Amino acid sequence: MSAVSGPEDYEGQGTGEVIVMIHDGDIGSDIATTLHAQGVTKSFDAFYDLLLKKASTHVFQPGAYKLASGMSAQAALDALIDPANKLEQTVVIPEGTVAADVYQLISEGTSIPLDEVQAAAADVASFGLPSEATTLEGFLFPATYTFSPGIGAHDALATMVNRQFQALDSAGVAQADRWKTIVLASLIQKEAGLRDDYYKVSRVFLNRLEPALWESGLLQSDATVAYGTGNTHRVSTTDAEREDASNAYNTYVHPGLPIGPISNPGDLAIDAALHPADGPWLFFVTWNLDTGETIFSSTVEEHDAAVAKWLAWMDEHPEYQ
Repeated sequence: MSAVSGPEDYEGQGTGEVIVMIHDGDIGSDIATTLHAQGVTKSFDAFYDLLLKKASTHVFQPGAYKLASGMSAQAALDALIDPANKLEQTVVIPEGTVAADVYQLISEGTSIPLDEVQAAAADVASFGLPSEATTLEGFLFPATYTFSPGIGAHDALATMVNRQFQALDSAGVAQADRWKTIVLASLIQKEAGLRDDYYKVSRVFLNRLEPALWESGLLQSDATVAYGTGNTHRVSTTDAEREDASNAYNTYVHPGLPIGPISNPGDLAIDAALHPADGPWLFFVTWNLDTGETIFSSTVEEHDAAVAKWLAWMDEHPEYQ
């Protein structure tokens, strides 16, 4: 049916407002993925196939664009190439974005060169962070920002840092507890999927920090290992990476929380760090990568069964391998 009628597509201009970021170097498939993931278009193919049918090649400028939910592929394309929909001095930071990518997003959404943003970020002591911080990681609050024309790199970063301080204050976090809260929240942000699971993931990690429940004290988070290798866009790791003691973020080797944040968490992850669910869980595995459904277990046997369920699902979905 798809071959005859074409890919699934919405009709019309859509409703509401969705801010979409196009990044430097994005090609048609990247943009099609972004539009579908944010609910702008009904399918990846709807937008991508439309691009392939166009005789001319569109050059999309990096930055933030105002679109809508449920747009037809043609409406979305028209909106992206209409300069009136490009939001000047606007930066969208999704939850879980790492600092290096935040710097890139600031540069793409403003007129500030990337090297200036990176240089400003290197002056960590000027932002009022906890004494343990050696970078801005974890303290760049994920949100949509619209900056005044001519803003400098330091002021743009300070806006994000101060917004994270505001989030912590609103959550009731004392200044003395900012560091450990952000470290745990950054881990939850990377590992959790569905909203309710944030609180269960928080409990799993806190249970693993309790010697009576988990003697080794090893969190065994692939997300921390991947962060330490520099592969910040994935959470899967290899056996060699999990055995590498030289990786200071390797929680398969080093007990306790990682030495620093591994992402920039939002309000939900912060709340989960402060208010974990009650439960005996020591393990979790996301067995359905389409829906994000996750199984939480308190015994090795239960966890092994959950892993088997995930592996069976993966066998049925080779596109994820």
